[in-house]
Amino acid sequence: MNERMTKRETVRQKTGESRAAGGGWQVVYTGFILILLCFFIMLTSFASLQSSKITRFAKSFSDAVNVFNTGKSLEHGETMIHAQAMVVDKEDKIAMLFEKGKMYGVQHELQNIQLRRTKRGVVMTLADHMLFHSGEAALSMDAHALLRKIGSVINKLDVRVDIEGHTDDRPIATAAFPSNWELSTARAVNVLRYLIDACGVESSRLSAVGLSEYHPVAANTTAENRASNRRVEIIFEPEVQ
Repeated sequence: MNERMTKRETVRQKTGESRAAGGGWQVVYTGFILILLCFFIMLTSFASLQSSKITRFAKSFSDAVNVFNTGKSLEHGETMIHAQAMVVDKEDKIAMLFEKGKMYGVQHELQNIQLRRTKRGVVMTLADHMLFHSGEAALSMDAHALLRKIGSVINKLDVRVDIEGHTDDRPIATAAFPSNWELSTARAVNVLRYLIDACGVESSRLSAVGLSEYHPVAANTTAENRASNRRVEIIFEPEVQ
């Protein structure tokens, strides 16, 4: 009799322990709901935040609630959410780079310079008349002062910089420039050379390319649009580890 009662008590104890252990998921679920509530509360304040702050918050929140940290893997060779984290990192760095570029531009009195964000990086656009005379690739005297200011900004930002030369669709055929390919390339290289020689920018951080007429920002149908297409673009590219 005593042996049967002992077995029943043991069964009851095990059943009670199982029920107690099974209630742990409720704590986890409640905690997750609270995290989501905090997240939605934060969303209501985003209207007044700068984009760089928003992307930084998104990455921080993702790191906080993610089961797997960036780069961790379940099995050898299978990386979890690496591509998604890379996108967030790059967007965050581009946003911060854009804010720094604007700040340094104001400090160095870079006026009438267009600065915009793209998926690739931060793009500074210089109209061709700011650097060159029509149909030429040699830097004008006015270009020297402008490029010295830009060189100071590049040195402060400490990122990779690509220099792209662009033309409109009007053909050119001279001894120096048989086509717009040669003209756009020579202009980009001359800007690069000046940044290295006169501004002290490390050559390893720079690259130059001529893209001729094939990447217009406007249709080549009016004189104004053609003027917009004749440009040099300086692209600041953040490095994502």
